[in-house]
Amino acid sequence: MRWKRSQPYFKRQRDMTGTGNRRQETMTTRERMKALALGQRPDRVPLTLSALGFCARIAGYPIAHIFDDPEKSFWAQVWTQEMYGSDSGPSYSFSMSIAWDFGGGIKFPTSRWQQVPEPERFPVESEADVIRLEVPDVKTAPSIQLAMELSRLCQQHQRPIMFTIGSPFTWAGNLCGLDQLCRWMMKKPELAHRLLRLSTDFCLQIAQYWVDTFGAQRVTPLVPTPAESNDVISPKQFEEFAFPYLKELCEKVLAMGVRRFYCHYCGEQNLNLPYLAQIPLGKAGFVSVGHQVDLNTAIKYFGDKYIIVGNVEPAMIQNGTPQQVYELARQCIEKAKYAPSGFILCPGCELPPMAPPYNVYMLKKAINDFGWYD
Repeated sequence: MRWKRSQPYFKRQRDMTGTGNRRQETMTTRERMKALALGQRPDRVPLTLSALGFCARIAGYPIAHIFDDPEKSFWAQVWTQEMYGSDSGPSYSFSMSIAWDFGGGIKFPTSRWQQVPEPERFPVESEADVIRLEVPDVKTAPSIQLAMELSRLCQQHQRPIMFTIGSPFTWAGNLCGLDQLCRWMMKKPELAHRLLRLSTDFCLQIAQYWVDTFGAQRVTPLVPTPAESNDVISPKQFEEFAFPYLKELCEKVLAMGVRRFYCHYCGEQNLNLPYLAQIPLGKAGFVSVGHQVDLNTAIKYFGDKYIIVGNVEPAMIQNGTPQQVYELARQCIEKAKYAPSGFILCPGCELPPMAPPYNVYMLKKAINDFGWYD
């Protein structure tokens, strides 16, 4: 007996994979991103993947090499970007890096399911450690040296230089453990503020190191803010403990001559948006939001000044069908394609390492079908 697929299946496949809307690109990645920075319309909606461990998998490397081998990390990211037509550049980032730099211990991924390095020991384990802790020399801090090596490769191969300076609150939490930081915020706020001061000063030293090495006009600092999520802290706590330090960081780095920031407001940040909108990100800065923040809301708060980036749900890219990913990407494009300062399609957070490669392609497919500017 001959097996047949149902007609609705074929119809769905034709709707999703037809090539009637595919056009020839008229801009290179460099030209496309330059157009955004100048407030002009590019040929199509740009695509970035926010991918690290996924790139290692695509290149056939262990995930650990994204974090412990800058050359392999660089090429894995370049090859993946080439494969998917992504407009992003290589970067080096993991949230626990500050724990390593301040003298703690970390463990690099050993399993394909581990996305980032994990802490083995925090540099702060007691109240006395908070008092003793000092900001390390950025030129000898271990993760900073790996990040600098990758940035030098970007310079050598004429790629944009994007470097992570972190957010003061998230990094303070990674000095002692986020649960401990939250306890001190309530019971001993002076200890929390001491850690926030140290992490802010370290962020500023990182920024100055990159500015001195490459020039202020050549670098874009990355600021991910996962611990600031309203799933972790209230907006009142954000106002007291996170907002002042993040605002100080951005103001002082812009004063160094840096043109713009790329900020990823990770997770559930809706109640923080009135505060985040007060933080300066420079000319044509980037605001990336998680899938928890509707793109129309992001445009309301940031669209007049900044380029909106987002926000296909990463879990759906990993666990959903290609049709579901394609539909979510289409919805993102239709919401934000004409954002006043521009739009970039991107996952709502880092791409899961084990995401099906064809699901990832659905982001580019949606751009091919819906992302062209007339």
